Amino acid sequence: MSTPPPADPTPWRRLHPRMLAVQPLHEFVRALPVLMAMLVVGLSTGNGEQWSLLASVATILLGPVRWYTTAYRVTADQVQLRRGLLRREVTSVPRERVRSVDVTAHPLHRILGLARVEIGTGSADRGAERRLRLDALSAADADRLRAELFRAGSARPEAGALVAFRPGWLRYAPLNVGGPVLLALLAALLHEMRLDPWHTAPAHALADRLSGSHPWSGVLEAALLAIASTMAASTLFYAVMFGNFRLSRLPDGTLRTAHGMLTTRTVTVEERRVHGIEIGRTLPVRALGGARCVAITTGVRPGRGGGALMVPSAPVDEVRRVARAVLGTPDPVDCALAPRPRRALRRRLVRALLLGVAGAALFTAAVRWCAVPVWPWPAVALLLPLGAAAALDGYRALGHALTGPYVVGRSGVLVRRHWALSRRGVVGLRLRGSYFQRRAGLVTLIATTAAGRRRYDLPDLAVDEALRVARELVPGLLDPFLEPAPDGSAPTAQTSEARTGTSSAGAG
Repeated sequence: MSTPPPADPTPWRRLHPRMLAVQPLHEFVRALPVLMAMLVVGLSTGNGEQWSLLASVATILLGPVRWYTTAYRVTADQVQLRRGLLRREVTSVPRERVRSVDVTAHPLHRILGLARVEIGTGSADRGAERRLRLDALSAADADRLRAELFRAGSARPEAGALVAFRPGWLRYAPLNVGGPVLLALLAALLHEMRLDPWHTAPAHALADRLSGSHPWSGVLEAALLAIASTMAASTLFYAVMFGNFRLSRLPDGTLRTAHGMLTTRTVTVEERRVHGIEIGRTLPVRALGGARCVAITTGVRPGRGGGALMVPSAPVDEVRRVARAVLGTPDPVDCALAPRPRRALRRRLVRALLLGVAGAALFTAAVRWCAVPVWPWPAVALLLPLGAAAALDGYRALGHALTGPYVVGRSGVLVRRHWALSRRGVVGLRLRGSYFQRRAGLVTLIATTAAGRRRYDLPDLAVDEALRVARELVPGLLDPFLEPAPDGSAPTAQTSEARTGTSSAGAG
């Protein structure tokens, strides 16, 4: 008769008792739809105050219940989370599956000396079930847990700070996208408070100028007001989010970023989980010589770039230096990229021409049949030259290379992305060609991965070049999907071109 295995002696740990001061607020926000429904039911029955009080008390009591029923422990092989009162649930994750540790502290957390810890474990980590969340631990316990989970990492003697925020970075702050988001939230808040800025005297005066016979002064005034408010909001957002940004390499073989003035966030990832980098440059930031960098990695909450932020908007030379330090080699950042054939430029110029003609036709029809004013015609006339300039800029941005263990790509106009993906991170390849691409003898090569954006495209490659890159990237992976040449030689572009519309393969 076999005996059951002995129970693991590792003790269970509870959340910090001070989380009882934070949890009711979180539970109240989470249960707000239910509370509103209870209020409606109470008003319909004449017992609105009693129902609202009962629902609020039940929401507050969930905090002690959650604290009493939640426990965690870290054994030699697993990270375990136990929770639930009526239905007990134990989640166990092998320690080698731990990809990242994300420590976040909201203002109330910081006042009480607490932090919320999220342990990333999934391949792309896009589902809540792939993260273990502990809300909340003391700040000291959160730091000890991070060190405990990564204590088996490979030591790096060159540990130290890689980059820290500098005041000169603020010149890129007015150009980030946080400003429009902040203004949208402010507009929603004013709407809920029944404070409509459009019903003020300055707004009515501006509307009168826009509807007059000479609206250009009103247009200029409105544009300057929108630009000034957006830039101010963007600067405030950037300063609050990244005013104390710091990237460090720790002795245990991890990279740690810390940022945030109101809500602080510290993300720690193992360097062996980093499969590459992506340098992004929006058009306004690129005009000022700036860029931002994220690491292509698994287990991090996806944001812009789909990975862990390495550098916010900063001078491009500084960003490239950090990218070299993260990868440990300068080749993927500095290597020369192979250009695209001229057919790719023709495709972009044709699209720009069609867009300009379609815009002019729609504007003409709107003026004739929909009483649209004629004065915006200069903006419509600019569609064609601006489209041609964007097409030329987009073509010049295209490039790719295979250097060492990395495949490198670059593309984009409004947002130019230069990425380097490790070959070991590639789990599949796809060859996709639209009807117009096939007519031009071009194809898009897509490398799929479990990290970052999960797919990285090399658009408008010549078919021969796409097959060459695919064979060098993952040898033999696409061979079963290619038709051999009639003479029995290796597959060629001519014999495989008909199948590049939907060809795909996976590995790993």
